[in-house]
Amino acid sequence: MNVSEILIDPIKKAISELFDTTVDKVEFQATRKDFEGDITVVIFPFLKVIKGNPMEIGKAIGTYLVNNVPIVEKFNVVSGFLNIVIADAYYLHFLNEIRTEPSFGFKSTTADDKAVMVEYSSPNTNKPLHLGHIRNNLLGFSVAEILKASGKKVYKTQIINDRGIHICKSMLAWKQSNKNETPESSGLKGDKLVGNYYVAFDKKYKSEINELIAQGQTEEEAKKKAPSILEAQQMLLDWEAGKPEVMELWKTMNQWVYDGFETTYKNLGVDFDSYYYESNTYLLGKEVVQFGLEKGIFEKDPDGSVWIDLTEDGLDRKIVLRSDGTAVYMTQDIGTAIQRVKDFPDVGGMVYTVGNEQDYHFKVLFLILKKLGFDWAANLYHLSYGMVELPSGKMKSREGTVVDADDLMAEMTETAAKISQELGKLDGYSDDEKQRLYKIIGLGALKYFMLKVDPKKNMMFNPEESVDFTGNTGPFIQYTYARIQSILRKANFDYSDLILKITLHPKEKELIKLLETYPITIQNAAQQHSPALIANYTYELVKEYNSFYQSVPILPEEDLTLKAFRVQLSQKVAETIKSAFSLLGIEVPERM
Repeated sequence: MNVSEILIDPIKKAISELFDTTVDKVEFQATRKDFEGDITVVIFPFLKVIKGNPMEIGKAIGTYLVNNVPIVEKFNVVSGFLNIVIADAYYLHFLNEIRTEPSFGFKSTTADDKAVMVEYSSPNTNKPLHLGHIRNNLLGFSVAEILKASGKKVYKTQIINDRGIHICKSMLAWKQSNKNETPESSGLKGDKLVGNYYVAFDKKYKSEINELIAQGQTEEEAKKKAPSILEAQQMLLDWEAGKPEVMELWKTMNQWVYDGFETTYKNLGVDFDSYYYESNTYLLGKEVVQFGLEKGIFEKDPDGSVWIDLTEDGLDRKIVLRSDGTAVYMTQDIGTAIQRVKDFPDVGGMVYTVGNEQDYHFKVLFLILKKLGFDWAANLYHLSYGMVELPSGKMKSREGTVVDADDLMAEMTETAAKISQELGKLDGYSDDEKQRLYKIIGLGALKYFMLKVDPKKNMMFNPEESVDFTGNTGPFIQYTYARIQSILRKANFDYSDLILKITLHPKEKELIKLLETYPITIQNAAQQHSPALIANYTYELVKEYNSFYQSVPILPEEDLTLKAFRVQLSQKVAETIKSAFSLLGIEVPERM
């Protein structure tokens, strides 16, 4: 139990005995820096049931706590705020309890807990992953890790958009090139090779449109009658009919892309427990529509199309089946959600990591699944995130102006190398050590910069700014971790004994208080699906540690007990930094 949990019942008891009344809730907050205290009780809410002066009420409760709760040392009251000073013994005991706990802050999963499925990435197989995919993957992976740390069983998944006209465009351009290029012959990753053909198709298509417009057709007519788009549409029909040569090319080119994606995922440090493919799921949901019709949830229009009317729920009418009997995206998503629970029966909720342009789609999807009577539909969450832009502006995939994920990761490593060399941070390292560190620093900078921002917000990503060794950045935190490892390597004495009786320096106390909040930070981050809470907690911990490092001697300390304690505290701070960064998918270097 933390301090607030320990104090709740004694405060309620104090109010009962002193004022002959009860309160349901006790409001705590951190004590302001300019007042003495470790935790503050807000008195004002009590005035609803206690008549009197807030100062006098605060003094009465404070006196009761000093007399009846061993960990409460003293108190002061400022206006309607009761500032409580907690005894050093409590914090020493707490540090000793967590000091050798390898999974401090993490909660174990119980056997009867329902699992959560987290979907992220979900790319198209006609182009490589780009900057937007990086934010998606980092968010999804981190939220999955945070949910696991909070005590949930988690399955990571993605649905790959491997069918449709956009796929046929790349296939057609490859076929028409007559080069018979492969990833091996071209020296390109498979996803990049296929992406190049997607761009090539678009260039040719635009050229044909311009020619038709010059011949007197409208732009709309030209877009529909251009030879390239007609051929791509025919290829899609051939795919849907299962034409062998089209299916063979489709399988081959998709496999090139999958292999390319796997390389990117490995370099980015994300993984998946299962994969779903749209080519397998696009027909799912049609049976559910029939069930919904029988239950009166859906309604059929005269033209045979099937709809659901959500106007009473503040939404609109939504089609779930076209008049020709073909499924729409919504139908597919309904079917896929149901299929996932069939495949993983312990799933009791899902998180969809998808950009905020799909907010409305997920409102409708979740509502339909609830109306269909699935109990797990109450635990569906859209992890909606904003757009990522670079200082140079927006990206356009058709024109080949996207910020490629692999290129960005390579650029981050190069930026880390350049800045590290300028600062002389890695003097004396071998070339292999340097290259490994550049990658750790560069990727750490990228991931931290992406994840420290609230997912809901749009963000501007600046590579140079992210690899700063000062301020709220990944490298600043990594450097502090490496600094602590250096202290631990130099601490060539036994510092493992329990230390229960010393007077804490204010900076030591502040550090332990921050460590105490790590478990609740994980729980809050899980509930809010926000890696930003973990990122910014880690930054605050590192700032506090650096202040401690500047304020008190550690290894130069002559008192052996104090020296051992400060090394113990440093070690636990380092372990917590490493633990928190693992939830963000970020490595920490032992030397830097």
